[in-house]
Amino acid sequence: MKLKQISIFLENKKGRLWKALSIMKDAGINIRALSIADTSEFGILRLIVPEPETAKRVLEEGNFVVKMNDVIAIGVPDKSGGLDGILEILNKADINVEYLYAFVAKRGEQAIVVLRTEDIDAGIKALEDGNVTVLSPDEVYKL
Repeated sequence: MKLKQISIFLENKKGRLWKALSIMKDAGINIRALSIADTSEFGILRLIVPEPETAKRVLEEGNFVVKMNDVIAIGVPDKSGGLDGILEILNKADINVEYLYAFVAKRGEQAIVVLRTEDIDAGIKALEDGNVTVLSPDEVYKL
């Protein structure tokens, strides 16, 4: 099942990260997971939020460049080698992982990881065929 992620492009200068998160706070949008990657000139803040369309709109109104794309949220056994087994499934299916990041919560005995593959549908199918728990948007947003 596909999950919506928003990506915010931030100039790498003082106050831009705070401004983006302040806009989210003012809109009453809770962040369920986040990742930030940066270069010397800009950063990309990736967020999982329960209201991605609203978040995109308010951030764009605040003069941020925002993209929305699909990602996959999966349950990963919370033990040594848990993620290795997931990546092995995708590797055997010849599916490239563009990036991944961990979630802020656990689901039972599983850690939650968000990942993006070059082909989302093929990634979901390979993971489900490999008996990986693929989480629905409702399951993630309600954590």
